[in-house]
Amino acid sequence: MPSTTFKYSFSLLHIDHVKLNHKWNYSNVISPYYRIYYIDEGNGFISDNSARWALEPGNIYIVPSFTMCNLSCELYLSQYFIQFFEEFPDGISLFNNNRKIIRLTATDLDVLLIKRMLQNNPGRGINRSNDPKVYEKEAFYKEYRSLNNGIKAHLKFENQGILLQLISRFLNAKDFSSDKPQITSSKILDAMSYIQIHLNKNITVSQLAQRANQNHDYFSKQFLAHTGQRPLTYIHEKKIERAQYLIAATDKTFLEIALDTGFSNLPHFSKIFKKIVNLTPGEYRHKNNTMSM
Repeated sequence: MPSTTFKYSFSLLHIDHVKLNHKWNYSNVISPYYRIYYIDEGNGFISDNSARWALEPGNIYIVPSFTMCNLSCELYLSQYFIQFFEEFPDGISLFNNNRKIIRLTATDLDVLLIKRMLQNNPGRGINRSNDPKVYEKEAFYKEYRSLNNGIKAHLKFENQGILLQLISRFLNAKDFSSDKPQITSSKILDAMSYIQIHLNKNITVSQLAQRANQNHDYFSKQFLAHTGQRPLTYIHEKKIERAQYLIAATDKTFLEIALDTGFSNLPHFSKIFKKIVNLTPGEYRHKNNTMSM
């Protein structure tokens, strides 16, 4: 019987229980990590490009990485939140085709797991500001990743287990769907992994086809059949996803980011960025600037 290796893992960034008010009001937030919210008191709102939901007691919500959302509270909101990074060796995000907010009714086990994780990870709140434009900086990410390295082994395993259990709830939700086939060709998986690892290179479809020992047209058709995307579209989306992270989390110039993501010049980078994000790099940085208040 063939065996499969479980490839997904997640690393904790922040966790806390906070009391919020009308100052918690942020638009067009795009983060390179996931968020899970559990609301125990009060009310607020959260929205993405497709819908708007009330943040209400008794519900849990997930916001996948690189999902634009708006967050607000009119009077009072008490929430538990977990922020975490996804580690995926083959370059395929678990929520690759599900960049949208999902809401579920919280179970007793959900609440127990969240509170247990908070107990195991004291002092892991943001401790700077509730504004993502302030705390989303590369230096802060490195700081909290270093904290993960110092956690005792049994707590690392428990953190991972809790995150996997919470995420599994959303994978079983009716709002979660995947357009990808259940079985993906090993050659296509290898190509996707190669793209993710070499985002700083000028990757061509011909190169990918040659690596797979297939002709250009056949490879392109196979890639489309297994992923629902043409290879060049996939390459551009992954490069721009990386560029979004660099714009939001670093102070690099657009030319530096263009070169870091394998574009040979700034005009081409800006054209592809605008096509995918519907914003120019400058507009995106303005909405997600990382300067401290």
